[in-house]
Amino acid sequence: MKVTKRNGNVVLYDDEKVIQSILRANADAAGEELSEKTAAYIAGAVFARLSAMREIFSTEDVRRCVWGMLKEKGYPRTAEKYLDYRK
Repeated sequence: MKVTKRNGNVVLYDDEKVIQSILRANADAAGEELSEKTAAYIAGAVFARLSAMREIFSTEDVRRCVWGMLKEKGYPRTAEKYLDYRK
């Protein structure tokens, strides 16, 4: 799967970047503990969900999917911090 960045460059989806951004958002989300293993699971689920639809996505598509997956998995505060972090 590929991601079109804001500057127009197309890069391969990088689980590690998504994992790290989830963990940074979680560090600011009081009362929610999320392990690196869970962050990796969410990043993998985002990849699976998006890659099943098409080959290339925007960073905004990835952002919305991560936000939705965090909420779906029971991390609403982390999801909101993730949106704040990515702005």
